[in-house]
Amino acid sequence: MNSSTASYSPEGMALIQRAREVAAEALKDQTRYDGSPFIGHPDAVADIVASEIGLPPECVAAVYLHEASRMGEYELKTSDWGEAICTLVDGLNKISTIKPKDTRLEAENYKKLIIQYSRDPRVTVLKLADRLEVMRSLKIFPKANREQKILETLMLYIPLAHQLGLYNMKREMEDTYLNYAEPEQYRLITNKLKAGEKDREKLMAEFIEPLKLKLSAAGIRYKLKIRTKAAYSIWQKMVKQKVPFEGVYDVFAIRFIIDCDADDHKREKDLCWQVYSFVTEEYEADTKRLRDWVTNPKPNGYESLHITVKNRDGAYVEVQIRTRRMDDVAENGFASHWSYKGIKREETMDKWLTSVRYALEHPDEDTEDLPQPPTKDIFVFTPTGELRILSAGSTVLDFAFGIHTNIGSHCVGAKVNGKAVSIREKLSTGDVVEILTSKNQRPNQDWLGWVVTSKARSKVKQALAAQELSRAADGRELLERRLRNWKLELPDSMLTELRNKLGYSSLTAFYAAVGSGSVDVNTIKDYILGEEQRHAQSVEAAEAVISSAKAARHFDSKDDILVLNARNVKGIDYKMAKCCNPVYGDDVFGFVTREDGIKIHRISCPNAARLLELYPYRIQKVRWADNPSGGSFQVGLKIVADEESVSNRILEVIGQFKASIRSFTVTENRRSGTWEVALKLSVPSNLELDKVLSQLRAIKHVLKVTRQ
Repeated sequence: MNSSTASYSPEGMALIQRAREVAAEALKDQTRYDGSPFIGHPDAVADIVASEIGLPPECVAAVYLHEASRMGEYELKTSDWGEAICTLVDGLNKISTIKPKDTRLEAENYKKLIIQYSRDPRVTVLKLADRLEVMRSLKIFPKANREQKILETLMLYIPLAHQLGLYNMKREMEDTYLNYAEPEQYRLITNKLKAGEKDREKLMAEFIEPLKLKLSAAGIRYKLKIRTKAAYSIWQKMVKQKVPFEGVYDVFAIRFIIDCDADDHKREKDLCWQVYSFVTEEYEADTKRLRDWVTNPKPNGYESLHITVKNRDGAYVEVQIRTRRMDDVAENGFASHWSYKGIKREETMDKWLTSVRYALEHPDEDTEDLPQPPTKDIFVFTPTGELRILSAGSTVLDFAFGIHTNIGSHCVGAKVNGKAVSIREKLSTGDVVEILTSKNQRPNQDWLGWVVTSKARSKVKQALAAQELSRAADGRELLERRLRNWKLELPDSMLTELRNKLGYSSLTAFYAAVGSGSVDVNTIKDYILGEEQRHAQSVEAAEAVISSAKAARHFDSKDDILVLNARNVKGIDYKMAKCCNPVYGDDVFGFVTREDGIKIHRISCPNAARLLELYPYRIQKVRWADNPSGGSFQVGLKIVADEESVSNRILEVIGQFKASIRSFTVTENRRSGTWEVALKLSVPSNLELDKVLSQLRAIKHVLKVTRQ
């Protein structure tokens, strides 16, 4: 029984004693690397937990039971120890299974895993105590083990100790790391600190001497303290700033700790500023180095006034001014210091670590209602021990795609912790997953409902798309072969109509349906034959329209040409096509439609080539009457300019001609840095339109003018 447990109640001491006896029996045949009994390790950890951290007896008992049960030497039962202790032991046992493959690369992930295993907030703290004892005993470990321990400590446990506010523990682990990793630098720094100790005390005495009377007269009670940087922190600054020990100016600071009522925060601030004024009246201050975290505390809760002053010998001294409450918060670490030290943070992690710090401040309170570890991620392992992080709710399929796309695509199941499961099985933190594959397996649509990670979902969609492309290629080849056998044609326009009729959003989907048999090729054959019959009927109707036009003498009977003017010809139904908006004088042709009579298109219409090639029997020659009859024609223009103000000039130019504006919009294209003007004009002929176009293109800052 350790002397540190003497402050516990008799019941607490009895609990600890019972747990130690269990551990002593379970570990009786085990020794450490130096040959000493292994029970010495949990004894030392228990002492740290009890005397240095001050956690309750349950935590000390958990230390012993963890060592007794983690290797299977002792079966832990809730009925014997209670749920709280068993939860602590379970978390410690899980953390002990973590074997980082590359701590440098995945430190943040392993750190999160440690915290997630800690269902009780104090588990993380107990693990830190365990690691501190290991660092104190480094000399007994073989060289390879020692190097691994100090690397893990640097990357995982020192940042955790810092985040939890266990600064003394953090400082000791840092200095131990430096002692083993850089022994020469450690000796140099510690020796220089020892050599300068008396000088620092003398400097502090000389510094305070001229201030004593002022502080006493103001009734300010205070304590002076020399804050010396840790050897590891000094070494970091030497490396980062590329300076010797003497070049690190904040090796130590003189700290005023003011005694006042902690509940009167206004009084606290006033006293800090009063001491600040005394110091800066007596010594020359470098105002550029003033840090006011009293008026505006840091987000982490840190409060203090920092100022650098020059003493009478010309040496610069950092002075920190704070109250006793502020000092307690800063020193004991119950204010979070992520921002202060630049530690990487996440909102869920902050909330979780806050609960850990709360548990440290209130060691006797129940932890059931405290926030639980962040659950947005789970941590699982490959059979070789490689750590993989997945979203909560991830399945075997997510894990398989996380390893490699081919493994995911051919996954048929897995062995999770040695047990065979399906691809839909959800995984939990700590699972060891071995993927089972088959070369005949392929992703299907159902898989999208079984995955939650974006990577797996994306890969499944890609695989399904590739399968559809393959089926589409087969379907297209099948359809083309059958059409050749039937001596039938399927023009693009007819194909588009058929695709839309059958409800397929793309040609790929349509051909894939043909390839898979969802669309019968005989259905396509029937559709083509039906369309040809309807086309024949439409030709007859077109011929009837043309005959009617001839009878009304609006065709030149010799040349079979429809003559147009600006107004509809009585007795003949024709319209100007909206796709190209013909204007009197344009080169045009007529196209006989099934329902809308004859539509007039410009020869330069985007649809002209297709219509002329596919439907020559529905084309009607057209010419304009020699003179327009006073009508007007709608035409669309698109103008691209590099300045928005050009729109005013456009309006001025159009106003000079026989053209009227029907609509006018300006849109900014942020990507190209231009403005696009879309307008509709009403003009009497293409001659007038050509004049407008010519003048618009001559406007400064107009880049392009096109007719729509």
